[in-house]
Amino acid sequence: MINSDEIIKKLENKLSRLSTDPKVENIGTVEKVTDDVISASGLSKALMGEEVIFEDKTKGFIINLDEDSVGIILLGKSTNIREGQTVKTTGNILKINASNDLLGRVVNPIGDALDGKPAPKKGKDMLLEKIAPGIVERKSVDTPLKTGIKAIDSLIPIGRGQRELIIGDRGLGKTAIAIDTIINQKTQNDTAKNPPAGGKKLKRVICIYVAIGQKQSSVAQIVNKLSETGALDYTVIVSATASDPAALLYLAPYAGVAVAEYFMEQGEDVLIIYDDLTKHAWAYRQISLTLKRPAGREAYPGDIFYIHSRLLERAVKLNDEHGGGSITALPVIETQADDISAYIPTNVISITDGQIFLKSDLFNSGTRPAVDVGNSVSRVGGAAQTGAMKSVAGRIKLDLAQYRELAAFAQFGSDLDAATQKQLDRGKRLSQILIQPQYQPLDEVDEVLSIWAATNGHLDDIAVERISAFEEKYHNFMRSHNKKIIAEIETGKKLTPEVNELLKKATEQFKKTFS
Repeated sequence: MINSDEIIKKLENKLSRLSTDPKVENIGTVEKVTDDVISASGLSKALMGEEVIFEDKTKGFIINLDEDSVGIILLGKSTNIREGQTVKTTGNILKINASNDLLGRVVNPIGDALDGKPAPKKGKDMLLEKIAPGIVERKSVDTPLKTGIKAIDSLIPIGRGQRELIIGDRGLGKTAIAIDTIINQKTQNDTAKNPPAGGKKLKRVICIYVAIGQKQSSVAQIVNKLSETGALDYTVIVSATASDPAALLYLAPYAGVAVAEYFMEQGEDVLIIYDDLTKHAWAYRQISLTLKRPAGREAYPGDIFYIHSRLLERAVKLNDEHGGGSITALPVIETQADDISAYIPTNVISITDGQIFLKSDLFNSGTRPAVDVGNSVSRVGGAAQTGAMKSVAGRIKLDLAQYRELAAFAQFGSDLDAATQKQLDRGKRLSQILIQPQYQPLDEVDEVLSIWAATNGHLDDIAVERISAFEEKYHNFMRSHNKKIIAEIETGKKLTPEVNELLKKATEQFKKTFS
């Protein structure tokens, strides 16, 4: 028989643990379903950017707040949501799980693995939307982020914490520049482990590549190339491909920068590439027009500038009191027929600290990368350039600009004086020395050697078509026979007259053996 005292004790225990607090759930009703954009009423306590959940467990988040309804975009595909169904808020603002386990992984903008491996380990939840650090928390850019591309490191240098736009028509090598920059960080990260004697100690660079609206095959090729070169070990890929809903394309760059902020909070330097923000703007335009927001110029909504500015402002160089980390942003924008005066290009140009402009005419004439020196600029990178690079790069921009002007003039006549002809010949060789194959970023020492030889006239008697062969053998010769010069350049300090004299002698010695 069951003892009545035991029954009473059990009931007393249950009653003592019974909560009398009322649980309030904010539940609304689906009013309209249009292209993965849902309009719902009754969610009176909803917050902007809050996660919601539907009857079929599909998740979405709130992107629009009206007086009597909210606009929701889905975080996945669903065919089961119908008008009249219920939807409830979760109280959670949209976040992504970030941890060191993300390195070498491919994830979508909500943190789900796309590479067939187990889900990344649980780390810290990072808000997708966050206010950028203020002026007090920042410091000026003073450390180079080397791309390994001669034309950029010498003429349009990038510093850690900078926002540098890569802009140009389709198929001119914008993504190639971004991938080369990621690959080049392997050399920099190896140098960070074993810094040269007398050189400035640099931190490693974590890379994040955000693929927005690209084909899955293109993303797979990038993953393979990074894996082949060993660059995937320090890279996170956030992918929202062309087949994904517009919501994921819209969220992708915010997810990428949230992961970047996780590493920056640990004092790391981070490079983030948004490839590309044109497709991001298209996705946001699609969402906005479906939400019946008023269309402005080129049918974009009025806040298109704000969505990019609040994203790119999160690229920052923090001062030592706030950890000293940095986020360097390289957004990519696609133009139509070299038109950089269109709406989205001018918006992003005004937000960033400079642009690398790739021109189709240069690309078609064989200049790779097709960087237009006249329209490209870096507003802060010069402050981060090493002394060695500054020593050799000072003249090259002026010489190239003068060459382009002279070349345009010289095509109308053949009678040129000796000085003009000499300047044209020098310009051809300067242009040739800046040509560089894809996926072959150079160490800064090799860049300095090449540019020094070109600007000091040591290539004037070398045929233009033989310059690439000269350059390769020259680098090998200098590294094997002139270790003292290499060590001086590796320190990053300005080249002294003594080093210049040693370089001159060594170059003349090499030219005797080059045939």
